[in-house]
Amino acid sequence: MTKLSNSLESEEFTVTCELNPPKGINMGELYKKAETLSDMVTAFNLTDSAGSRMTMGNIAAGHLLKDNDIEPILQIACRDRNRLALQSELLAAYTLGIENILCMTGDPPSSGDHPNAKPVFDFDAIMLLKAIKLLESGTDMASNKLNGSPHFYTGAVVNPGAKNLDAELRRMEEKIASGASFFQSQAVYDPESFDTFMEAVRPYGIPVLAGLIVLKSSTMARNLNKNLPGIQIPDRLIREMDQSKDKIKTGIAISSRTIKEIKPMCAGVHIMAIGWESKIPDILREANLINN
Repeated sequence: MTKLSNSLESEEFTVTCELNPPKGINMGELYKKAETLSDMVTAFNLTDSAGSRMTMGNIAAGHLLKDNDIEPILQIACRDRNRLALQSELLAAYTLGIENILCMTGDPPSSGDHPNAKPVFDFDAIMLLKAIKLLESGTDMASNKLNGSPHFYTGAVVNPGAKNLDAELRRMEEKIASGASFFQSQAVYDPESFDTFMEAVRPYGIPVLAGLIVLKSSTMARNLNKNLPGIQIPDRLIREMDQSKDKIKTGIAISSRTIKEIKPMCAGVHIMAIGWESKIPDILREANLINN
């Protein structure tokens, strides 16, 4: 049992956050952020070259955090590796002590800093979940027997703001049937529509961590609305950022207020601070999740 699975299965309100491995070999900044937050965050997502921007392989960063008693969640995107490499990396991750896996299809390379890279997409997230179940059962995807099998706590992503919510719910059901034990969602800013989504998925009986991207400005909010599918930042929040004289204070206030409003609806929150990780303690404090 991982710290993450223990927290979610005991129905504690669980906090995870996202960290990017370095673009290089210096782990100092990542260590500092993780160590500062480790008493208030259950586990840390380590991104897999997020946005198709090349970074250190997250399996190395996850192993190093694990050695410091900090729990990683290894994001695995299907963008860059075929089924041979994905299965191989999963076995390596488990051998290095990494048990939390978040399965993602991934962004196309054309959107990143190596736009001429060739995409693979041999799998999508559902096929990756199925591959993990096979590895756990003791065989690979070609029905070859393994010499020792792993056991993961496996999650997937969901988009409460998807334009075709019925299709998103069907895909969520497929992910559960394929082995997903928890979900992290796309960023949530409208508690009312999120509540509608959570009512629809409540019969599934599976924990959902609501995503939250910390807003830094009204320009960022507008860009998210324009460029990230499923993001729906209400005009009232954009106006609040526009009118603010202290963007940091307002971004913290919006985040903490949102957490308080959605807390009764979900199993926890997944915070994506994107460089503002130092603000997470203030957000959690204002959301009454940690003491002063």
